[in-house]
Amino acid sequence: MAARSPARYLAPIALVAAFIAILLVVGNVDGGGSGTGARVTTTQRKVAPARRTYVVQTGDTLSSIAARFGLTPESLVALNPTVDAQALQPGVRLKLRQ
Repeated sequence: MAARSPARYLAPIALVAAFIAILLVVGNVDGGGSGTGARVTTTQRKVAPARRTYVVQTGDTLSSIAARFGLTPESLVALNPTVDAQALQPGVRLKLRQ
């Protein structure tokens, strides 16, 4: 019987090593890992500077506007009692504070 080639054993090991390397690279790009540096995630939003009004844009919802300016949807409704929260129209000017 002929001796088996070392490549027969090294090829699967190389495939596993390449797969692990890819997982490590993708894990670091997605924010994985145990780095000690501060990271900013996409779920964190900066609070916009204090403004008195906001003009509704296409695709805006009352809750998204409230979150953007650090308010609650209820407080926006209280500041803008004539605005229908269920049917916001682009171009409508909302009060953000008194």
